[in-house]
Parts: sequence; structure tokens; C-alpha cells
Amino acid sequence: MAKKADAPQKLRLRVRAYDHKLIDNSVRQIIEIAEKNDAEVIGPIPLPTEMKKYTVNRSTFIDKNSREQFELRVHKRLLDILNPSQKIVESLGNMNLPAGVDVEIKII
Repeated sequence: MAKKADAPQKLRLRVRAYDHKLIDNSVRQIIEIAEKNDAEVIGPIPLPTEMKKYTVNRSTFIDKNSREQFELRVHKRLLDILNPSQKIVESLGNMNLPAGVDVEIKII
């Protein structure tokens, strides 16, 4: 059990957004905050983009062959912060991110 106590703690951040430019700016902002507080950052690792496709009839009753297709893309990034201090956790919690960016923080 001594090995688990010696193992470095990690903070794993999963960032999700619909806009790829927005997610890249948010990840850059997170990395700047971590580096200001002297933490080692691994990433950002781009995860596969989740694509949801929807097909809708153009008209209500007639012309079933006429359809529209819509696509919703969810871009994801993964960040690991090694040996985080309490100051880093607080600053990440108080960080002001744009609407549409979801950050999931997990301590490993």
C-alpha cells in the first residue's frame, strides 16, 4: 500500500464544447492558470469528435423523399495536471469560461 501513497496525484480535466475554436481557447486559458501556479501539464490530448446526425422531413405530410440532415459535433480535449496544489484547484473552480464549454474535473 505504500506505493499508492507515493504515486503522484493527478487532476484530470475533460473539456467538451460544440465549437473547436472555443474549446482550444479555453484549454489554453486552463494551461496558463496551471503554469502560473507551477504545475506540470500533460496535454491537451484531442479525443474523438462525437457526431450526432439528425434527419428531418422538410414538409409535414407530402414529399417524403425531401429531407434535411443536421449534424451536431461535440469536440473533446483531455488535460492532466500533475501534483496539483490546493491553489490550482481553487483557481480552476473560480475560472470564468465562455458559455458552451463544459469542464469535468476528476482527482485520480
